[in-house]
Amino acid sequence: MTKNELRKTHKRLRKTISEEQIEDFSLDIANQLLTLPIWEHEFYHLFLSITEHKEVNTDYILNILSGKDKHIVISKSDFTTLEMSHFLLTDSTKIIKNEWNIPEPVNGISISPEQIDVVFIPLLAFDKSGNRVGYGKGYYDKFLSKCRPKTIKIGLSFFESTEHIIDVYDGDIGLDYCVTPNKIYSFTD
Repeated sequence: MTKNELRKTHKRLRKTISEEQIEDFSLDIANQLLTLPIWEHEFYHLFLSITEHKEVNTDYILNILSGKDKHIVISKSDFTTLEMSHFLLTDSTKIIKNEWNIPEPVNGISISPEQIDVVFIPLLAFDKSGNRVGYGKGYYDKFLSKCRPKTIKIGLSFFESTEHIIDVYDGDIGLDYCVTPNKIYSFTD
């Protein structure tokens, strides 16, 4: 399928998930993450969920990262440049929802993409080769292209993989792992 077809299909599928299922699936995803060999790092980039889009609830991952005393990095989107700036999440970080209902930091301690060790990535769909489909604006491709090559990229999905995304291009940055409520897909081999 094409990215647009997958985008439409998975947005429709997300609408069928209940609030209770979102919580159960999100907890299952967080528990799956605990089995990955990623916990020796320091800087973890985490997206804050857009509840209106029925995204994976990352509060569970936030709690794990806090409990492991990791540096948590969150982003703010620039809708003009289609890029993100990154900030350390601290007790004094003020977070508000922007015009697209994305929770974002108002300001804070700036973190460069090169400092980030692990990135948890929101997505709509992914394939068995680790290609991903997001909302289509390219924010994460731009961000990930500035990270170190060894930065670990982990997609989070309520749904299992599709066989093949047919319109992948050179600028698309794939995943190292994708975690669903039932399975961990590894693309590092």
